[in-house]
Amino acid sequence: MKTVLRIIITSLFVAFIFTPGFTQQTLKKIAERGELRVGMSANQPPFTMKAKDGSIIGYEADLASILANSIGVELSLVAIPFPELLNALEEGKVDVVMSGMTITLKRNMRVAFAGPYILSGKSILTKTASFSDTDESEDLNEDNIKLVVLKGSTSEIYVKNDMPEAKLFLADSYNDAIALLENGTANVMVADYPICAYTMLVEPERNLVTLDKPLTIEPIGMALPPDDAHFHNMIQNYLNFLAVSGALELLEIKWFESASWVPYVK
Repeated sequence: MKTVLRIIITSLFVAFIFTPGFTQQTLKKIAERGELRVGMSANQPPFTMKAKDGSIIGYEADLASILANSIGVELSLVAIPFPELLNALEEGKVDVVMSGMTITLKRNMRVAFAGPYILSGKSILTKTASFSDTDESEDLNEDNIKLVVLKGSTSEIYVKNDMPEAKLFLADSYNDAIALLENGTANVMVADYPICAYTMLVEPERNLVTLDKPLTIEPIGMALPPDDAHFHNMIQNYLNFLAVSGALELLEIKWFESASWVPYVK
């Protein structure tokens, strides 16, 4: 896989990125610094997560690595709590954000987005088998159901809009949310489908249940500074190249269909 991605990077990006006169501000700052700073939560597997050795790995960590290599700079993955990621981008603490972030109107009014590079959707994780038959939001919209979501996520918005009758708990991380499931504080965790599937894959001993298909479809993209059209154009072309070359498909197989990476986190 590394060989394939290296070939793709060399053949598709070198001539494109280093065209004379290509002097947009964001890339100039990155080049002067010699480093691409990518903000991610590092706790949204398999998009981004901490390995046992403390490094950040995942689908988006690989994407970020390809981009940094194509530009010819070092990669710095900056772990930031999910609710603070867009603030960090606006304040210039990172150059881009990649963290399983759904492209929404509200977010797009603050920052630019490139993508989507993958489609996700909302699903559930629960210890109660009866919830495994859930096939629409209304099934969870009852006052006796206790839901937990990641604070600041689109899951929070989804639950507040579609399940207002349910009791809602906010968690700072997915580990905290799962702990609320296990101690009985919450009945159901609402999260992106890949995260639910990942948890079942790596922690079967928890006896958690998820759905066969997501309840919604959501586009996942890369958040960028809103005032640099050239940088946005470069990133979007980068993602388009990866899509048509088959590289994104290879990464999806690696992180969403294969369990080869599980020993690195467990």
